Amino acid sequence: MLVYLIAGEPSGDTLGAKLMRALKKADPKIEFAGLGGENMQKEGLNSLFDITDLAIMGLAEVIPSIPKVLKRLKQTVADIKAKQPAAVITIDSWSFSSRVHKALRKDKIDTLQIHYVAPQVWAWKKGRAKTMYKYIDHLLTLFPNEPAYFTPYRLTADCVGHPAIEDIKQTETKTKENNLILLLPGSRHNEVTRLLPVFLQTAALLKQQNPALEFALPTVKTVETSVRQILKASQMKDIKIINDPLAKKQAFADAHAAIAASGTVSLELALLKIPHIIAYKVAPLTAFIARHFLKIWSVNLPNIILNERVIKEMLQESCTPAALAEAITPYLDNKGKARENFLQKMTELHQKLGVGKETPSQKAASIILNKIKERHQK
Repeated sequence: MLVYLIAGEPSGDTLGAKLMRALKKADPKIEFAGLGGENMQKEGLNSLFDITDLAIMGLAEVIPSIPKVLKRLKQTVADIKAKQPAAVITIDSWSFSSRVHKALRKDKIDTLQIHYVAPQVWAWKKGRAKTMYKYIDHLLTLFPNEPAYFTPYRLTADCVGHPAIEDIKQTETKTKENNLILLLPGSRHNEVTRLLPVFLQTAALLKQQNPALEFALPTVKTVETSVRQILKASQMKDIKIINDPLAKKQAFADAHAAIAASGTVSLELALLKIPHIIAYKVAPLTAFIARHFLKIWSVNLPNIILNERVIKEMLQESCTPAALAEAITPYLDNKGKARENFLQKMTELHQKLGVGKETPSQKAASIILNKIKERHQK
């Protein structure tokens, strides 16, 4: 049985690799074709082309790349037609994935079409939920609140859970030190330049209140130089920069609390039950546009999943050293009520996301194989 996988960016490649492992475990005879990065290639995928051609962000970058993307789209559809897989599984990257599915529908290609990771219609472009049934047979979502956005519009959907769940067991039970605070200013240059100076000033205020506190700064290669330059220019000389993946995992295991940029890292922190606050600053014009177009009451996934503002969001004008220090301080008391309440809510989050049960990849693989079997029987 041949399954055609399409992952157009690194996050999808990571998810695709986990799915491939789960599918191979469920059916050792399964074969793969399609598009993927280094993680999926390690699992045995011979990618049709380099997916960096598709991982493009920003309007200014996208427009010049349109001819190349259209060429890759045509190449992908032709390859699917030639290989005639039992199923085509697209992973995230709905902009490219949707065009593949539409082309297959238009040409009446007889294959099961599934998309993995729902477009965030709860945040913007809600109208997409009404039309997706025309192009795909089934949708796999990461969060339990998502299927309800699609099922009223003739699209069957299952929540399989977030991939971060699969890595939680490795660090969840380790002893946490009482004095280590993580500073996580993001992985993009504009995030680091806006947020890290504020985070460092916050650390200085906290250090004045409690000299025993220690701070660590996990980072990635793309912004490490900027991180080091900003840290060098600050008064906080003893903060440890962590760039090794294993050391980063250990830092998360040991952390007592964290101050983080808004993003998926908050979900990782929440699943590890690390009390934290999130902060974010963008250009005033960007903030104005976001407030008018984003249809969400929270920018934080754990809050949205819990339907409660559990994790404090220090955005724009609230993103100041004094405000951040005040917001994080209640969580530093190991026996305090604020910390206890936070940990209770994170246990509730675990339950909602199915931590400790069948992994998201196993569940996704099971659903995919059952859908293929059902289609074959028809």
